[in-house]
Amino acid sequence: MSAEMLNIKGVIKMDEKDKFGREMHKVICSECGKETEVPFKPDGERPIYCRDCFQKHKKPRRDDY
Repeated sequence: MSAEMLNIKGVIKMDEKDKFGREMHKVICSECGKETEVPFKPDGERPIYCRDCFQKHKKPRRDDY
């Protein structure tokens, strides 16, 4: 990892915006270790998941039954 990257509890760096203008934060998935981006600043208290791992942890909605 380069010196400019911050690695505190999975947060790498913040630098880009998504198509809606939200600031994206690069993080490391708490489960698989893959780099991903999220539209919020992680607090370091809760796990952050990539898209694939998030789907595994997501609770089913009522209409998914």
